[in-house]
Amino acid sequence: MTNKMTPHESAIGHVTGTALYTDDLSTSFPGLLHAWPVLAPHAHALLTRLDANKALEEPGVVTTLTAADIPGEGDSGANKHDEPLFPQEVLYHSQPVAWVLGETQEAARLGAKRMEAEYRPLVPVLTMHDAMTAQSYHSGPHHIQRGNADEEIQRSPHRLSGELTIGGQEHFYLETMCAIARADQNDGVLVDSSTQHPAETQEVIARVLGIARNQVTVRCLRMGGAFGGKEVQANAWAAIAALGASKTKRPVRVRLPRALDMALTGKRHPFYARFTAGFESDGKLRGVALELFADGGWSLDLSDPVLWRALFHCDNAYLIPALDACGYVCKTHKTSQTAFRGFGGPQGMLVIEEILDRIARTLGLRPDVVRERNFYREGDVTHYGQPVKDAARIERIWTQLKRSSDFETRLAQTEAFNAQNEFTKRGLAITPVKFGISFTATFFNQAGAFVLLYRDGSVQVNHGGVEMGQGIHTKILRVASEALGVPAETIRVMPASTDKIPNTSATAASAGADLNGAAVLDACRQIRDRLAPVAAKMPGATFAEIVESAYKRRIPLFAHGYYRTPEIHFDPKTATGKPFHYYAYAAAVSEVEVDGFTGDCRLLRTDILEDVGDSLAPLIDRGQIEGGFMQGLGWLTIEELMWDQQGRLATAGASTYKLPSWSEMPPVFNVSFLERATEPGVIMGSKAVGEPPLMLAISVREAIRAAIAAFGARGIVPLDSPATPERIFFGIQDAKAVHEDAPHSAAGVLRK
Repeated sequence: MTNKMTPHESAIGHVTGTALYTDDLSTSFPGLLHAWPVLAPHAHALLTRLDANKALEEPGVVTTLTAADIPGEGDSGANKHDEPLFPQEVLYHSQPVAWVLGETQEAARLGAKRMEAEYRPLVPVLTMHDAMTAQSYHSGPHHIQRGNADEEIQRSPHRLSGELTIGGQEHFYLETMCAIARADQNDGVLVDSSTQHPAETQEVIARVLGIARNQVTVRCLRMGGAFGGKEVQANAWAAIAALGASKTKRPVRVRLPRALDMALTGKRHPFYARFTAGFESDGKLRGVALELFADGGWSLDLSDPVLWRALFHCDNAYLIPALDACGYVCKTHKTSQTAFRGFGGPQGMLVIEEILDRIARTLGLRPDVVRERNFYREGDVTHYGQPVKDAARIERIWTQLKRSSDFETRLAQTEAFNAQNEFTKRGLAITPVKFGISFTATFFNQAGAFVLLYRDGSVQVNHGGVEMGQGIHTKILRVASEALGVPAETIRVMPASTDKIPNTSATAASAGADLNGAAVLDACRQIRDRLAPVAAKMPGATFAEIVESAYKRRIPLFAHGYYRTPEIHFDPKTATGKPFHYYAYAAAVSEVEVDGFTGDCRLLRTDILEDVGDSLAPLIDRGQIEGGFMQGLGWLTIEELMWDQQGRLATAGASTYKLPSWSEMPPVFNVSFLERATEPGVIMGSKAVGEPPLMLAISVREAIRAAIAAFGARGIVPLDSPATPERIFFGIQDAKAVHEDAPHSAAGVLRK
């Protein structure tokens, strides 16, 4: 199987519409019931009365689901068990307090409208600052320290302090949340779910129904996108479907239309950061004191590990000699924020990039020069004690990309353009990425596989990874094809299912191919080793003939594979360890043009160089890099979540929540892979590629900042995220005001 231009294994199915997703199965189940939630009209309230009688009078309504119907534990929380399926205390606007099952979705919806519910409103906490004032926290402080940051800051010749507000982001996966459940003949339940973590969905369903996990089978055909949003938040909808199927003995479908999906599901965590930095006259860091506050929403969800990853990545690609970083997860009455591509890493990186840009502009130095002077070098160790393996790749990528993007020439051209244009300015910036790969919870870094060889030489591969468009099945096909020495066309990769591979980890953390690919390789090698003696006695025989001969010799034609990531560990008590198997490195150069009258911004060009090791599927990886970058661009420039004073999501659809489209694509978009970059100890020398490219969009934000600065005296440019046209416009006004107040000599080109 060639690895050069191999398309996605389901590409034809995607473009022809023949690829099946969870909701496509709904026509396969006679007697299917449809579920609809009864939504609370408050962000915070006590449910004082609930009466289903009028709902049951609605034609087509079959039954309702309330807390009284739960045979087991009425909670879907993955970790803290703080997510009641039928809450008595409403903790966010539109939280479901009951469900209605109908013969049609419309009947269920009308029945839900007739459900009688009464509430006693309570005062909600709707912002991080409100939570900080009220000391409303899910957890914290989480603390990482190296050296004495306060002393280093005080001894530094230069110091600065600041703050940064970072917005969240809606996943906006094409396929919204969906689950279909039906009871089996042995009092168990079968569930098709759009979930990134079938084993955890299985666990939650078993908990809710009060049965053993072996009575629950969860399958995921494929997902139409997830981006972290279905890692834990698919569990509640699958549990409701399973509860309905258990009660009625009929198949039950839960599918959230877009408006409900946006109103009920979590987002990327908004962050608020406060920082103080001490630095030398050449821009090199001496010490940083940092506080991070994450808006966790109404329940804990995955907010703790998200915050930890932000703390891990608050260095990005830079050595911070002395660091004191702590973080808190704020509890607010909003949707429970959850995993999102990058998992806290992007927020942590954004803060250090903010600090370094402010340092550069304080000293009158070029930001790219200050960044380069602070890079990790070989032999350096992170603030949590992990050696930065292959740190030289950072500077190698940086130097190569500057050359291939013609950075210096274009920087001079940008300066010339800005000198000639009063009302339109351009900005050019380069930023790096160092992103740790592995689950920070050590026990998740394992995977299993089950490979079956049939007598005709065809192969079936089962593994614990879930296909969500990212191409894991395509990569697994290559692994199995090369390991067994057979054409990819003879291999079938099966949908993830808990009755084939138990106790799987989520397909997340960019580790899907690393973990599951290695497990599949282990199984294939076992089979290959068994066939080798047979093949040696059958020169010229086909693979099918060898398999048939092995069968007749009673040689097992199936194998279970297993892999666990070696040598990773982390102690949260000491905040030290080796939480990552390796680092993915990359850099991007972006150029923008900003309109001084409107704040409108156009991305003119982006050049990316990423270290993907020896790519398992270059076409897939290129698509991941392009898509990840554009998703990061959306987060940092145009996607803005807003809630109203009642705690209701105001940006609740594509009409009010702006998403990147073709108009945001740069006309020039160059993506290259670092050559001679084999990664030892990872499946076939490859590297993860799912999350790292998202952070490359920081280059666009920094280019926007450079353009804003060009309207003024080139001093510090405070810029909260996202950098919407409104924020850019007011940033320009501030830059102009500073320029008018500053001495004429203060303006000028930043120096090296």
